[in-house]
Amino acid sequence: MAAFDTPPIDMPNDKPRRTSSPADFGLLLLRFATGATLIQAGLIKALDFDTTVAFLESGGWRMPTFAAALVTATETAGGVLLVLGLLTPIAACGALAAMIDAWAVNVSDGAFWSQPFNVPFMVAFAATALLFTGAGTYSLDSRLFGRPRWPGLVTFGLFIVGIAAAVATWILLNGSNPIHVRGS
Repeated sequence: MAAFDTPPIDMPNDKPRRTSSPADFGLLLLRFATGATLIQAGLIKALDFDTTVAFLESGGWRMPTFAAALVTATETAGGVLLVLGLLTPIAACGALAAMIDAWAVNVSDGAFWSQPFNVPFMVAFAATALLFTGAGTYSLDSRLFGRPRWPGLVTFGLFIVGIAAAVATWILLNGSNPIHVRGS
């Protein structure tokens, strides 16, 4: 066996070699689809910002300009970060919060089960999946930080933060009960 045929030896201080699998390709596709959907939603709002503000105002949102800017920035930036696989847990957390509220807007005129399977509902679950699985090896998270997946404590914490942000945003800026559950 020639010297160049011998397998490389990993030294203790070497970074582990990155390997990819079909699952990493699946995560790339999921990131791309989820991120592109968010970018499109954010750009639609950004390019017709006055309509976005008017929509939120007509829906009873307080500070509709602030709410419109918040959702526009979150969707656009979160979508870009997901496509790149950069800071994936943070991007997924923001996407989850924005999509919970977008879903609530869709169902706030009826019972919460009236329209559960729509785009915000699916994007919220896709973002949650990416939050827990990570971006995979075909990502900037993997290339820059050596983290195709983030620690469980980080991902679970950001999952709770995403839900809390959605609830806080809805209560503070909308003030209504989107699922129509009444106390006895």
